[in-house]
Amino acid sequence: MDQPFHSFFEQIDGTRLLIAIGILLLFLFFRKWVAGYLFRFIVRMADKTRSTNIASFMHSFEQPVRMLLILGGVNAAFHFYFPDQWPYWPLFKQLSRSSFIAIVGWGLYNFSGRSSNLFTGFTTRLGVEQSSMLIPFLSRILRIVIVAVAITMISSEWGYSINGLVAGLGLGSLAVAMAAKDTFSNFIAGVIIITEKPFARGDWIQTSTVEGVVEDISFRSSRIRTFADTLVIVPNATLADQAITNFSRMGKRRITFTLGVGVDTGRASLLRAVERIRDHITAHPEVAPGTIMIRFTEFHADQLGIMCYFFTQSTVWAEHLRVREEINFAIMDILEQEGVRLAMPAQRVFLEAKEQEFSKSSFSCDS
Repeated sequence: MDQPFHSFFEQIDGTRLLIAIGILLLFLFFRKWVAGYLFRFIVRMADKTRSTNIASFMHSFEQPVRMLLILGGVNAAFHFYFPDQWPYWPLFKQLSRSSFIAIVGWGLYNFSGRSSNLFTGFTTRLGVEQSSMLIPFLSRILRIVIVAVAITMISSEWGYSINGLVAGLGLGSLAVAMAAKDTFSNFIAGVIIITEKPFARGDWIQTSTVEGVVEDISFRSSRIRTFADTLVIVPNATLADQAITNFSRMGKRRITFTLGVGVDTGRASLLRAVERIRDHITAHPEVAPGTIMIRFTEFHADQLGIMCYFFTQSTVWAEHLRVREEINFAIMDILEQEGVRLAMPAQRVFLEAKEQEFSKSSFSCDS
């Protein structure tokens, strides 16, 4: 039992082994120096020059470069200690090349993340906001491509050909296309929504089927949070075929109503009330200037109509309602001061008149 171990240790070249270990340690030290000093120096210089792409690239490749240096150290040590006639050398070369491909793919995968600055220039040229769904969409596509290319290269390194797989996919593409017709149409609709940008994440939209705030868009569908706090998942093809009203992109928010006053209102009182309401709304600091229409416009059998049409500067619903409430109270004060009554239903007026007539006739009979 001791003879094999004895012969094994006799074959070890101590000098070459120590040199190989020294080479490995040198790479490990160099790895620490590169990660600890060189990377930080490059990142600081990139921050000073505002080169965000360089800084993002260095952060993405920091851990992969460390692993790459370890792999280089192991490769150099084995190459020095073992001659090329080592029977397991081809296998080691395959492992080394496969590891190199995986490490480089790891770095590219990190760099293509949605938080990376890789897409900043591209989205700026397209006029896309940073909160747009285009960045995570492109990031997912690019990451899938990187993983697919890395797997293909590693497979070919070990002698596995993907030609048969591609041929099989070609034969089954028609059946897959027929089965996934709806999914594919939703995917195309998602691309159209992202590129045309009818809405972005966080926008308040309304369609013929749903109203709420957009939370996210995926390859197949969009998630919309309604004001009842329910989550509605709408297929992208459905959204693309409908008219979309985006309330978040309003420059100002409209208020319109017809104020009904009593038909017995005097002309002078009505004129003063209309002018005072118009002056108050025009002078209000939170009403958008420009389109302000306060006019006596309607005659009816039971009321006179004053049209009020204007916009608030804020599009936020809560602030819009607050401004509307303030103006409503001010209108009530103006009408009260001018002696103008709000219109009452004709049926109520008729009943009151009947009651008064009945009271008079009853009084006459009693007397």
